Amino acid sequence: MRRGTADVRAMAVAERSELADFLDTLDDDLWATPSLCEGWSVHDVVAHVVSYEEHSRRDLLRRLARARWRPGRLNDVALAEYRHLTPAELVAFLRSHLEPRGSTASMGYRVGMVDALIHHQDIRRPLGRPRAVPADRLRVALDFAVLAPPLRGFWHARGVRLVATDVGWRRGRGPEARGPAEAVLMALAGRRGAAHDLTGPGREVLVDRLG
Repeated sequence: MRRGTADVRAMAVAERSELADFLDTLDDDLWATPSLCEGWSVHDVVAHVVSYEEHSRRDLLRRLARARWRPGRLNDVALAEYRHLTPAELVAFLRSHLEPRGSTASMGYRVGMVDALIHHQDIRRPLGRPRAVPADRLRVALDFAVLAPPLRGFWHARGVRLVATDVGWRRGRGPEARGPAEAVLMALAGRRGAAHDLTGPGREVLVDRLG
């Protein structure tokens, strides 16, 4: 069942609120821990999550110009504008923006919800702090991750049939890789280590591709 805008908005608010709650439990030194995003610490990931709030298309064009019109550098430009904030300031900013605004409200709030969910896991996995992600959020995120341009899930999982055994979700053709929806989502997002949590003949294809 496709979720409506109001449903996804509520999921985004809940996901961001839970992320803020989790961040409040971290000592300041843990904010320097490397995340699953290559080259980014926990601090960098949180700064990225808030870096597109309240920004208009004009702001996007300004940032693209600073990135010398290279979209691949856009996140670095946006991150630089928020990296100076302390952990407490970043959490306070996140709590004041639980409902996505600006570009993160696009695609019926899916951008904001899925971005927060994946980055929440980018932080938790290296820290060894797993959680039970609500199934309704995972279903929305899995559908979105397949085709969303920044995630390129269709490319990361090419030639493999993915099966999320706990939410009744499956996509693709080829040798099957099956397991928890959270691991499937993180594999779709191209995250190192996620494929190790899957089983089936397609698992090795993903491990070789993603690490």
